[in-house]
Amino acid sequence: MDNYGNSQDLMVPPVEGVAGGGTAYGWGDSGQHDSSQLRGTIDPAKVPSIDLVHAWYMPSTANVGPQDMPRPVEPISLLAARNERESIQIALRPKVNWGRSGIAGAVQVQCTDLCSAAGDRLVVGQSLTLRRVVPVLGVPDALVPLDIPISQISLYPGETSSIWVSIDVPNAQPPGHYEGELIIIATKADAESTVQCLGKAEKHQLYRDIKNCLEIVEPIDGKTMDEVVERVKSATTSLRRVLLSPSFSDFFSDNGPVDMMDEDSISNLSIRLKLSLTVWDFVLPTTPSLPAVIGISDTVIEDRFGVQYGSKEWYEALDQHFKWLLQYRISPYFCRWGDSMRVLAYTCPWPADHPKSDEYFSDPRLAAYAVPYSQVVSCGDTEKDYLQREVDILKTKSHWRKAYFYLWDEPLNQDQYDSLRSMANEIHAYAPDARVLTTYYSGPNDAPLASNNFEAFLKVPEFLRPHTQIYCTSEWVLGNREDLAKDIIAELQPENGEEWWTYVCMGPSDPHPNWHLGMRGTQHRAVMWRVWKEGGTGFLYWGANCYEKATVASAEIRFRRGLPPGDGVLFYPGEVFSSSHQPVASLRLERLLSGLQDIEYLKLYASRFGRDESVSLIEKTGMYLGPERYTHEHMPIDVMRSEIFRTCQS
Repeated sequence: MDNYGNSQDLMVPPVEGVAGGGTAYGWGDSGQHDSSQLRGTIDPAKVPSIDLVHAWYMPSTANVGPQDMPRPVEPISLLAARNERESIQIALRPKVNWGRSGIAGAVQVQCTDLCSAAGDRLVVGQSLTLRRVVPVLGVPDALVPLDIPISQISLYPGETSSIWVSIDVPNAQPPGHYEGELIIIATKADAESTVQCLGKAEKHQLYRDIKNCLEIVEPIDGKTMDEVVERVKSATTSLRRVLLSPSFSDFFSDNGPVDMMDEDSISNLSIRLKLSLTVWDFVLPTTPSLPAVIGISDTVIEDRFGVQYGSKEWYEALDQHFKWLLQYRISPYFCRWGDSMRVLAYTCPWPADHPKSDEYFSDPRLAAYAVPYSQVVSCGDTEKDYLQREVDILKTKSHWRKAYFYLWDEPLNQDQYDSLRSMANEIHAYAPDARVLTTYYSGPNDAPLASNNFEAFLKVPEFLRPHTQIYCTSEWVLGNREDLAKDIIAELQPENGEEWWTYVCMGPSDPHPNWHLGMRGTQHRAVMWRVWKEGGTGFLYWGANCYEKATVASAEIRFRRGLPPGDGVLFYPGEVFSSSHQPVASLRLERLLSGLQDIEYLKLYASRFGRDESVSLIEKTGMYLGPERYTHEHMPIDVMRSEIFRTCQS
């Protein structure tokens, strides 16, 4: 992508984020088609869509807000390796109103396959997907799937909307230059469907939606008033969604249904955005080079989806989350918090002798897996017998090298450190080569290890050795002194299998890289750039679904009190936005994926020219120099990727 330079003559208004970040990529209206002659009732079937709608491309790092102004439409050229996902946004803003009260109008968006001169294709619905960017707390974040190959969305007066386009390049896709189009045509705002009467699929969907409403409100006996209110609100939202669905468009519209795009309309009235992609011969490894282990709260799943701990439905819900998250190159672990920040972390809910255990742990997309210290679901064994049996089974497997134990989150005092050491001793008695991961940002506060806090922090490896192998430290401790990373690494013994991983949570805060809602898109992506530059070999994030408790799947998402908005939440329940039961990704999760893909590019470059040269590359392109000095624009990312393509292609 090479067309994102800002015009020096135009003012770029800011998009205020919740956490004080955010960047707009708006451009002025100059040079756009004049729609001032359109008056009265407008029939979009008779007017070129370019007279009704602005449409333009935006990079995946842009937070496209409702106040973003149009920019000139330019063709886009993307670059992707095989086994990589590359994304782009289409911004849409109405020029005039042609819809009913409150809605400027509706547009249908159609994408074609991307085709090469050799006849190879990237197929819509398989490699190409569309999702609508939906604001959360007023900030663009949720990516709600749209229908393929044709989707319809409503536009609102004076507001810019965005569609997220993702291209997933298969492992075996032939390299080459691929081209296609995104076709946008204005339509009557209420024309949601071509179906004059309900077919079997529509009837079944309608039945499920109404049945879901009943299931929400019926079991209220014995519930608190707050929970009853929550259920009624959720049912009301679901019913409103049903009434506004395409099935009932005839009843709230005077226009009636309109056919999907016919060929004449596409040819004569539509806006056609060219999209090209160069697929090169580099294949991103199936197993991520850098393990990114991310927690999923099992109790949140139990509460929101009404599944009982250890039930068949519970296993199914966890299985769905695990499989869905693997597409993001992360290694999920489920977690249940105990007293004093002790944590039960496990990647597979089934015991080691269950067939699902090998299925999970042998999956090549999984870079690391958490082994539970105690039973996930009671099976009658004593805790000691259970742990020994699990370890004895797993250590004979080829995937044992991916195993780790996460026992305690941020121990703070001598008692907690002693408990951690005792647990690790027991594990190492059964498997001396087992890896224990410990997160920390300080030494024990009641037994100082040194005269000042940072020196005490540096002494933690010596204090914990040999009870910990993966020393996972908070990026918050480093502040803007990334040179301190060298001091941390110098304390470790890599020859004895010790590693340095890092994590972010409620800190560090803006302007440092993190995944809080409202930060810049490059700020989200830079989390992984920081890991690469500082030399960490793994990454941990405490939670991806840790929103406030709710007992209804479709209940409004509330971030936890006391935490920055978005902290601990990287995806949403699909039921919040539609009748779908598939999780809905956030922009921040997509940018996490992009950052992990950037690491694979940099690792390839380092394999050819050395690690120091890879660090030099991200600095000289202006992409990342430090935690307070990284690009706010997308261009340096493309420069970095293009340079690696130029120098490393076969």
